[in-house]
Amino acid sequence: MKMKTLTLAAMAALLLVTACKREEVSHARVPKGSSAGTPMEAPSMGGGMPGGGMPGGPMPGAGGNPGMGAPGMGAGEVAPPPPPDPANTLKWTLPTGWTEKLVGGMRYATLTPATPGKVEVSVVMLPGPAGGELANVNRWRGQLGLATLDDAGLAATRKAIPTTAGQLGVYDLISDGAVKTRMTAALLAANNGNTWFLKMTGDADAVAANQADFQKLLETLHFDASGAP
Repeated sequence: MKMKTLTLAAMAALLLVTACKREEVSHARVPKGSSAGTPMEAPSMGGGMPGGGMPGGPMPGAGGNPGMGAPGMGAGEVAPPPPPDPANTLKWTLPTGWTEKLVGGMRYATLTPATPGKVEVSVVMLPGPAGGELANVNRWRGQLGLATLDDAGLAATRKAIPTTAGQLGVYDLISDGAVKTRMTAALLAANNGNTWFLKMTGDADAVAANQADFQKLLETLHFDASGAP
């Protein structure tokens, strides 16, 4: 009788445990229509990197892109060349009444003719071939709204001027339109590894009035190892 009572008690306990487990399962079930089982979306990152960088790209200022300038410089900018030593510094003789301001760096100097009008002469130095003559002439032509040239067109428009510093390639460009801009540009690929550009730019009439003086200036170009003007 006692054994039978124990057996009945054990069966009752087993039934109680089974019922509890079923109750736990019923409470763990997700109601119909829930999104359970669907992967969770990652939190939004705002679509960009700090500082405006794109995901997967170099961080701003990191210099990871070979087409970029040095850290702290904008895209496409070119680091300025070091100041030339006296033997590599271009010299000239100013026409009467002209003034100059030596700047250094890529924009080495600015020259101002004596005549009134909107006109100035820039002297720019870049290391190496600086893209080559054809590319630079086409860039200047683009600034004036003119069509690009091929090698044959370049040769047809090029005027050569021999100087002590080396032979210059000189180009005279005039924009189309009612108000005309004129540019007379000289390029010198020096044997010291630098490329020099001298450009007289301004209103067409003002540039024309200074053409003779500008050519005289070009003819005086030389390199002076002593550093004297």
